[in-house]
Amino acid sequence: MRPNARRTTLADIAQAAGVSVATVSKVVNGRGDVAARTRARVQELLHQHHYLAPVFRHTEGVDVPTIEVQFKGGLKSYVAETLEGIIDSAAESGTSVVISKASHAPHWARDLVSAGRRAVIAVTSVYTTAHLNELARSGLPLVVLDPLHLPDSRVHSVGATNFAGGLAATRHLLSLGHRRVAYLGGPAMAVCNQARLHGYRAAMEAEGARVPDAYVRPGEFTYETGLLGAAALLDLREPPTAVFAGNDEIAVGVIETARARGLRVPEDLSVVGFDDSSLAQMASPPLTTVRQPLREMGAAALRTALRLANGEKVESHHIELATELVVRASTAPPREETSERG
Repeated sequence: MRPNARRTTLADIAQAAGVSVATVSKVVNGRGDVAARTRARVQELLHQHHYLAPVFRHTEGVDVPTIEVQFKGGLKSYVAETLEGIIDSAAESGTSVVISKASHAPHWARDLVSAGRRAVIAVTSVYTTAHLNELARSGLPLVVLDPLHLPDSRVHSVGATNFAGGLAATRHLLSLGHRRVAYLGGPAMAVCNQARLHGYRAAMEAEGARVPDAYVRPGEFTYETGLLGAAALLDLREPPTAVFAGNDEIAVGVIETARARGLRVPEDLSVVGFDDSSLAQMASPPLTTVRQPLREMGAAALRTALRLANGEKVESHHIELATELVVRASTAPPREETSERG
């Protein structure tokens, strides 16, 4: 490899093969649940790209930790990029990672211990008190990425500065001259959604801009929420000129609803997302969004899980990484020459 050349990642291999990052990870780790033709294609690409997987030496006296990474729902852009950070960090540290869909079958934590797992990282998974109690009994530490609910004191978590991100997104729209700004978010009680909403409200209040009840709509962090939520907002007697969406998937749904109604983004409606996933760059137009450092969050979760697995003390139960506004082509001043100011 040339000096300073970018190292090939599992995401590169997955994209070239037309499969998921999880499938490539299974091939790299020698898992058997991959079709023969797919395995051969991935192995060929690994060879072509000179991908070097970590060599795990199970020799006497050498402890090679294995971390279970569980996620819930589909392997969407947010999850895939977070997993990429976990996998790359694991490769650098010589850690074995097993990726699975979240399952809370009876004695699931005990089964993980029996399989040699040393810790669990949860991505978009929800754990009840009963689940946490079973983890505690099994001795397995848990690290939650971007928790949906306030974590139990026994749980370590990694997230981003969601309030600051919501504040920056809304301030950007206000600086362009928008005053009719709506927030279309995820689950109402999700901690990350509440923080983004509070950032939005703080920016609007500081500017003296009104926030009608109809301008704040919770939902899910999905494309469908964007489609339906945008339709409801645009049907209002005084529709917003800008929408701050709780994530990139919602934002893309908003853009599609606007397009279907003959509205142009950003000429007729400005849209800001949250995450800066690969979806943001592929959107049409490319999406102004708040960058959540997904890969770095995954790497931080892996490092925290390793420290806990090794019995080390971790000073903080929650780590927050900084967000950053990324301005692209989905935002512009409103069409009105004089903007409403509260």
